[in-house]
Amino acid sequence: MGKTSLVAVRLLAACLLPLFAMDAAAQGADGVHVVKQAEGLPTVSVGGTVIPYKEVTFAAQLPGRVQYIAGIEGDDFDESDTLVALDDSELRAKREALVAQLATADAQLRNAGVQYGRELYSPRSRSSPGGMGVPNLFDQFFTRPMEDFIGDRDQDAELSADLYASGTQIQEARNAMMALQAELRALDSKLRDARAVAPFDGVIVKKFIEVGDTVQPGQPLLNYADVEYLQVEVDIPARLRPGLREGMMLRAELDVPARAGTGGDGVPVRVAQIFPMADPQRHTVKVKFDLPQGVSEPGMYAKVLVPDFNAPARVNPVVPRSAVRFNGSLPGVYVLDEQGNPELRLIRLGEPRPDAMVTVLSGLRPGERILQNPGAGITSNWSRSGDGGR
Repeated sequence: MGKTSLVAVRLLAACLLPLFAMDAAAQGADGVHVVKQAEGLPTVSVGGTVIPYKEVTFAAQLPGRVQYIAGIEGDDFDESDTLVALDDSELRAKREALVAQLATADAQLRNAGVQYGRELYSPRSRSSPGGMGVPNLFDQFFTRPMEDFIGDRDQDAELSADLYASGTQIQEARNAMMALQAELRALDSKLRDARAVAPFDGVIVKKFIEVGDTVQPGQPLLNYADVEYLQVEVDIPARLRPGLREGMMLRAELDVPARAGTGGDGVPVRVAQIFPMADPQRHTVKVKFDLPQGVSEPGMYAKVLVPDFNAPARVNPVVPRSAVRFNGSLPGVYVLDEQGNPELRLIRLGEPRPDAMVTVLSGLRPGERILQNPGAGITSNWSRSGDGGR
């Protein structure tokens, strides 16, 4: 190849090189995004913990030996299922003895009623021997009328006393039966306390005992919770409390990988409960937020973005999250210069937004052009700190 031809090839390459660079930039990106600014209230990221919607701790109500445990941590149970049972053989023996005593008291009550009826319709005062000891028929026609006449005997008073005594026996038998019934109800409550029954559908969270252990009243048995519905419990600064109300929708960032439907921008949460009193030591207010189903696990860490109505509104540029690339832990974006060449520029990220955008605290200005989704083949030197960086 001659010298003239070599010069021509070099000139052609110099002319086509910027075009190839621009074409490479276009091929490595889904498009060019013009940086815009967004106004809005600043938010404060407050950390909290994911908790079950309902959680109970079962404790022993009476001493005994653990006879039955329904399962282990993570097992699901329905409402009214028996979770833990203590040995109740002694209590059942006492119940059988009480039932026998109750049957005896019932027989005594019925006998007292029969005796009252006999006294009412066939009084003993009429058939009792008279004062002269003569035959009963003669006594009824002669002796008793004479006793009533001279005032030595009052048969009506005797009848009234006998009826009162029979009525007292009925009342005593009825009181004995009521006392035994009360003892039976107390014993039945102890038998009920010998079993821990699931109050709602849920899972065993933690188990404190095993079969064969001997427990005392007040000793914890297991933790049981409803993990289908979860909440985030957060202690927010008291100054942020006026900006919250029940039913308000906010965003939360979870300490778990993004799942289907979350979009990687966090999840929506709803203010479920605002406690009426602040902590006197920490000066914080406890707030609970409802989480969507299936996005986290109990005990996980979460951050809720709470709006700060007391702070002045700030104006910051926003960029698509797909435009941000990380070199190690340093975020950056590819900014296009006047010739369309990409330059990697360091930025400082702010808080994510629910529309797949992220706030940029420094490093960009509104109006600059960046690659919206730079490909893996895009390379560039770092941008020099100057007009573009702050």
